[in-house]
Amino acid sequence: MVNSATGEDEGLDGCWCSAATGGAPPPGSPSRRSPSSLLLGSAGPADAHASLVESDPAEGAVLAEAPESIRLTFNETIAGVPDGVQVFDASGTEVESESGVSGPDLEISLEEEVAVGTLVVVWRVVSEDGHPVSGSLTFAVGAPSATVAAPPTQAEGPSGAPLELSIVRWIAYAGLFLAVGLTAFTLLLLPVAPETDRARRRLVVAARAGAVAAVLGWLVALPLVAVYQLGGDLGSLGDGATWSALATTEYVVTAAVVLGTVVAVGALGSGAPERPRRVAALVAAGIACCAPALSGHTRAATPEALAVATDVLHLLAGSVWLGGLTALALVLPDLAARGVVGAEVLARFSGIAAGVLAALVVSGVVLAWRIAGSWDVLTGTGYGRLLLAKIAAAGVAAGIAAWNRFRLLPEMQATVRRRDRRAGARLVSRATAAEAGVLVGVLLLTGLLVDRSPEPDTSAAAAQQARPQSRTTTLGEAEVVATVSPPTSGPATVTLEMRDANGASYEGYEAPQDSLSSDQVDLGVVPLQSIAPGTYSAEVVFPSPGEWTLQVSLRIDEFENPVTTVDFSIGGPG
Repeated sequence: MVNSATGEDEGLDGCWCSAATGGAPPPGSPSRRSPSSLLLGSAGPADAHASLVESDPAEGAVLAEAPESIRLTFNETIAGVPDGVQVFDASGTEVESESGVSGPDLEISLEEEVAVGTLVVVWRVVSEDGHPVSGSLTFAVGAPSATVAAPPTQAEGPSGAPLELSIVRWIAYAGLFLAVGLTAFTLLLLPVAPETDRARRRLVVAARAGAVAAVLGWLVALPLVAVYQLGGDLGSLGDGATWSALATTEYVVTAAVVLGTVVAVGALGSGAPERPRRVAALVAAGIACCAPALSGHTRAATPEALAVATDVLHLLAGSVWLGGLTALALVLPDLAARGVVGAEVLARFSGIAAGVLAALVVSGVVLAWRIAGSWDVLTGTGYGRLLLAKIAAAGVAAGIAAWNRFRLLPEMQATVRRRDRRAGARLVSRATAAEAGVLVGVLLLTGLLVDRSPEPDTSAAAAQQARPQSRTTTLGEAEVVATVSPPTSGPATVTLEMRDANGASYEGYEAPQDSLSSDQVDLGVVPLQSIAPGTYSAEVVFPSPGEWTLQVSLRIDEFENPVTTVDFSIGGPG
């Protein structure tokens, strides 16, 4: 049983328009995800990240002697992080330990003798999809400690991907797809002719601007990913262990995107490139565009081949669509003034746009099928509501595309006079600019989805669970109100308030005494401290959820010492 486990998501998956995030599921639930999708959201089966499924010793176990090793087993392969495991005794003092990862197992060995009492293991690992998962395990050697100090939680790090990473990711993906899409448009759809030279130069400048954004975005994102995954701060970037612990895939993908983008826009040159340069630019652009499919959620998706192939299709189609729309908005009015070349370019793009849109829809449906699995995810979670908003935005973009294809394009092709042709081109250009703007909005929604998970929202349930539980009982003539806050496993406060029949504070012959126990664990006497007249408090650590019994005794006078018990339902970690 797990004392606590939280997963943190961020958008390292290979889709320019979505990502998944959220908290870790309960132990034993599946954890694999697929890549993101443009139309129907970030991919991954409706499962979360790596989940702790077994521990040896078990949560709350009481061992006769200290174990030779502690093993945590997850439901998928994990990666360790520097200083990701810490062991504390009941006083909160760190116990020297060593840890290592082998497949789905995290092995921990104690490097010093430990005294009788409770030990708390705080851990942090990285799941296959690149997202950190953290939690704690509590057990005792010999007997549980009467009191357990809440351990420091440095190993757990931040609770989610930083906003800075989401913003940088959005800039990086937007720049990448603009650079790739504009490169493809320039080389494949723009005719090589003197009348297109001005348009070509404009598109090359725009592609280079996109490349700058992509390169800077991916390079800046790499250290932010390291900080996020490993749970450190910016100061930890000066430690070589931080960089060596980062997955090799992160370096490979970043290098492929950066080098591919630079080579692609560099090969465009200042004029119409020869065939070898054209081929080199297209190959480099394709590598840069497809590389992100090998990182993030795609790594943990099943079947992996389907996830990667679908994500690659999605990336290519999305870049062609966004890049093509941007190119038309930039150069169509100018081309329309130079004879029929504007209508020719528009017809070429329009001819492939239907196929591109179909590819986006198909890949989006496949990826959404891998994610949601039920309508409840769409309607009952924050992730789902954002996903529906993105679907609506993509639908608006598709509607504008249909209007362009079936209304504006035929009208423009039918015009004979140059003035009418230029007016039609400006109208088409404005429509394509609006369509591209909507797609940028889709990217913005993606930035929000990056840190969301398709798991049902648990914040409200967690808040409800964390509300203090109070029980009222009597001890002789005194009314006693016992409160546990929060009523969840881990650190908590037990408060006793005693009143007489008139509601005034009541003090017995001696201070009350209490003890806590469950069917599996007996914490023994819990020392109380007086915090106000008739009010006493104690700090405790519930090692596991379940039904716990609080026994309270109060010496009323020299001879009477009534005893009573109250039960509390202690939930999982908040």
